[in-house]
Amino acid sequence: MLNKLIRKSEKSISIPLGKRKENAQQEQLPGHIAIIMDGNGRWAKKRALPRIAGHHEGMKTVKKITRFANEVGIKVLTLYAFSTENWKRPKMEVEFLMRLPEEFLGTYLPELIEQNVQVQMMGNIESLPEHTKRAVQKAIDQTATNDGLILNFALNYGSRDEIVQAVSKIARDVQEGNVALEEISEALLSNHLMTKNLSEPDLLIRTSGEVRLSNFMLWQLAYTEFWFTDTLWPDFDESCLMDAIENYQKRNRRYGGLKEGEGN
Repeated sequence: MLNKLIRKSEKSISIPLGKRKENAQQEQLPGHIAIIMDGNGRWAKKRALPRIAGHHEGMKTVKKITRFANEVGIKVLTLYAFSTENWKRPKMEVEFLMRLPEEFLGTYLPELIEQNVQVQMMGNIESLPEHTKRAVQKAIDQTATNDGLILNFALNYGSRDEIVQAVSKIARDVQEGNVALEEISEALLSNHLMTKNLSEPDLLIRTSGEVRLSNFMLWQLAYTEFWFTDTLWPDFDESCLMDAIENYQKRNRRYGGLKEGEGN
């Protein structure tokens, strides 16, 4: 079963990237792509480099993929940047990861503004270091009126924590008489999640060969198409993204039902 889920990167080297992009734009594109960026540490280890070197290289990939996703016409790109469990990593690595948003947004923000990209964030921002919060909030504020690609960072994010917070808010509303028990629904819960202003992901990509969700958007991914690749995140490029998009466009999304003309 797992073998059927894994989609290794098979680059269509015979077709130029530009032509592949044009072809994909003639078909139904995934409106929202979510990516679990994995493999920075292994990328560095293979090169006898410290783990932080892999994270720094991975930041370059974020720039490259964001730029290309915007060119293709993707509406939302959600990147799993730092989970609530990542605080368990060595202190030096965590401190470096908390500096990356400042470095990334400090150098790339003018280009994001020029490209009409809107920066958003989901996660517990209050628990982040002050310098990280300032960098993220500045990017959110300065791109708030942009109406192009939404670049949504999942930073200090955990899906179980998100769901618990949503249920707690609903329970409080019930207790205060603002919501009746019979009004609780999937739509109500969705409207209390951190992604309430976003569409649910159409396509989930995870790099590095791992085949698990790692506490990422557990509610939102109910009917998302999954695509896994052995490629490590720092090596993930525009052609890899096109592989995922092209594979997505070949799938038949039923959402639990059947398309007209299909049998049992």
